[in-house]
Amino acid sequence: MRAAAEIRARIDTTKPHSARFWNYFVGGKDNYEVDREIGDHIMEIFPGLVDVARTSRHFLGRSVRYLAGEQGIRQFLDIGTGLPTADNTHEVAQRVAPDARIVYVDNDPLVLTHARALLTSSDEGRTDYLDADLYAPATVLEDASETLDLSQPVALMILNTLGHVDDPVRARALVAELMSGLPSGSYLVISDCTATSPGMVAASDAYNSSGAVPYHVRPVDEVASYFDGLELVEPGIVPVTAWRPDPDEADTPPVDAYGAVGRKP
Repeated sequence: MRAAAEIRARIDTTKPHSARFWNYFVGGKDNYEVDREIGDHIMEIFPGLVDVARTSRHFLGRSVRYLAGEQGIRQFLDIGTGLPTADNTHEVAQRVAPDARIVYVDNDPLVLTHARALLTSSDEGRTDYLDADLYAPATVLEDASETLDLSQPVALMILNTLGHVDDPVRARALVAELMSGLPSGSYLVISDCTATSPGMVAASDAYNSSGAVPYHVRPVDEVASYFDGLELVEPGIVPVTAWRPDPDEADTPPVDAYGAVGRKP
């Protein structure tokens, strides 16, 4: 892992950052004034984004429980990890299956400073962290293979990350390349904010004008296209609140974020 001084030197506190911004919305403490300022501004424009952040986190938990519990998946590759909060992927998976192995991937320096919080594991399983980039899928797969057995099914998780890719064609190509390195029986889990209300579009515009790395909200059919060639798990591509909700979440209103789980034939 890189030296702490080198990591800190990469942290830019003059512009908002998506990991810190999202952390603020889910009630975390790992953010700066610049993140809170744009967060407060966007909450005035579109208060519903807080619900998007919260329910997207719940979608992560339900999808991991489904894969580890009902489908027997024991390997997870989580790209665009973000800052650690409650119920991270390894915590959810290893509660169901203590022998689960998880590799987190992110290249954000602040996330890297907290990586040790993600490296806890059950005695039976294993957790690892890669300081790597979504834009280098071959490298991600090669480095992940030191922890994961890529001849066996893997759940590839990319949550609230693909919106940072400027070109949706390139985003699809990156997903396809990553999935091509995983065997039959692997799964893809994606959620992203969607251009399904004027409020979400306005919130995206405000965030992108702040100097942060842009995040593009897209039509639902573009998010669905990431699953081309895969078998969608019921109920398909839906608001994250509607994907196999727990009983106490069954009446949660839909939000402007869609998610799905697909299986590689």
